[in-house]
Amino acid sequence: MNRLFSARWRALGALALFLGASLASGDVSAQIKDSSVFVPGFWDPKHRPEKPDTSRMGVIRFLTEDDYPPFNFKGPNGQVSGFNVDLARALCNELGATCTIQVRRFNTLLDALDKNLGDAAIASIAITPQNRERADFTDRYYRTPARFVARKEVLLDQITPESLSGRKVAVVAGSAHEAYLRDFFPEMTIKSYPNIETALAALKRAETDLYFGDGITIAFWLNGAGSGNCCVFRGGPFTESRYFGEGVGIAVKRGNETLRRALNYALFKLWEKGTYTDLYLRYFPISFY
Repeated sequence: MNRLFSARWRALGALALFLGASLASGDVSAQIKDSSVFVPGFWDPKHRPEKPDTSRMGVIRFLTEDDYPPFNFKGPNGQVSGFNVDLARALCNELGATCTIQVRRFNTLLDALDKNLGDAAIASIAITPQNRERADFTDRYYRTPARFVARKEVLLDQITPESLSGRKVAVVAGSAHEAYLRDFFPEMTIKSYPNIETALAALKRAETDLYFGDGITIAFWLNGAGSGNCCVFRGGPFTESRYFGEGVGIAVKRGNETLRRALNYALFKLWEKGTYTDLYLRYFPISFY
């Protein structure tokens, strides 16, 4: 089962939380609440979903995990918290439903749905063909763009294969980001590193001109002490689904169309009311688009 990010990126959640975490094609709309932060929207106001009958739905049992900050993590009081958890609670409020939130290991979540140990899993589960074979999904509620980050002295008006010709670009070896660069930016000098920490360290030491990777993690790094104020975003965002996925949705047991439609309705209403934007800015105050 895949997250939005590959397994290689799993440890970066803790890095993001440490650094400060406490449109592209297919994105049909957007809200901007803070002039410095772009909040993407994935719902079309012209296609309003109908409110389903939830009178017989009963308790909604959400499943999540607690080791992927800032999306799911154990708070100081020992209770699970995070963007996904608060979104689940907001969905329940919108539907007027009673909900529970159970914590399980990430790799057991879809199995738990199949065994009827929960009704919905909200844990940054990627919408992929493989995961669609095991569960049904709501509309996506977030996705992570790929971004270039450059040293400040590297002045670029735009990011194109031509403008990056001859530039040294750091990337994590074996990642989708590396594959994208090799397919679309063949004239640059790609410097592959075993993990994001070593790649960003190389950029900070000016061993490379740019780094290409996950936008959320880069945003936290740029605004944390670790970057030393060396660098800035350049160009983008890049959201090609073939490389960076369709995004993240809430998984429900296959065939549970009533719950899937109810959650889609509630997601739309939270976006329409601005609740989604409030939650987004709470956990992602740094723009990564």
